[in-house]
This record gives sequence, C-alpha cells and structure tokens, in this order.
Amino acid sequence: MPTEIQLLKDPGTEPSDKNLEDILGQNKFDIYKELVNHGITRQDLTFEWRYYNDGKAWLCKSVYRKKTVFWLSLWEDYIKISFYFTTKTSAGVYDLEISEEIRESLRKSDNTGKLVPLILNIDKRTQLSDLWTIVRYKKSLK
Repeated sequence: MPTEIQLLKDPGTEPSDKNLEDILGQNKFDIYKELVNHGITRQDLTFEWRYYNDGKAWLCKSVYRKKTVFWLSLWEDYIKISFYFTTKTSAGVYDLEISEEIRESLRKSDNTGKLVPLILNIDKRTQLSDLWTIVRYKKSLK
C-alpha cells in the first residue's frame, strides 16, 4: 500500500531539478523528467511551480495556452496528477482508450463543487500513455 506523504512542503525550497532528483530518487525523477519534457515538446504545455498556503505545499500547474490542463504534486511513492472536468466533459473520458482502472476511479470520485476530479497516481513509465491520452482530450475541450 503506498504511503500518503506529500513532498515539497517547505515554502523556502523552490523545486529545481537538483532538489527534485534528491527528493524523488532516480526512478521517480526520471519519470517526472520524461513527463515534463514530453509535455513541453509534444503537448505544448508549460509547467508553473508555486507554493500554495492553503495546502502548505508546492504544486505544479500544467497549462496549454491559458487553460489549466492538470495539477501535479509530488508524493513519497508517486507523482499525483489531478485533472478537473465538468460533469458534462467528464463523460467523454469514458470514451478514451485508457485503462479501466482510470475509468473506475472517475466513476468513484466525489465532485469538488461543480467539478469532477480525475486523479492519477503515477509510479511507472507505462502509465504515461494514458496520461497523454487524457491530456489530448482535455486540451480539445472548449
């Protein structure tokens, strides 16, 4: 069972490749770098780290043009990716070529206000293809 310990809680330590590699370890850092590099070069995303006082942690916002595509946070055992859809747009996720596990997680998620969260806990490279499928869908929404 993975531990639920969020990393990057110190407001004075801004995330950089050097300290992320130290914090994550080589395997998770390699996954993180592949995610960011692919996001920038193939998905035209930008990544913006910021410390949020409400959650007392650093979060990374992934943006396409002016649209927030997903939020990224770092945890001891995985990289958490959080998408937010409206009820209407969340229905389209079920039509995507993604793992049944992700669809099931969406079915079970509790709405956050008017938004439907879809959370991916990424700890393996093989999970990135589903991530990019969802990113392409999210980018296509108006």
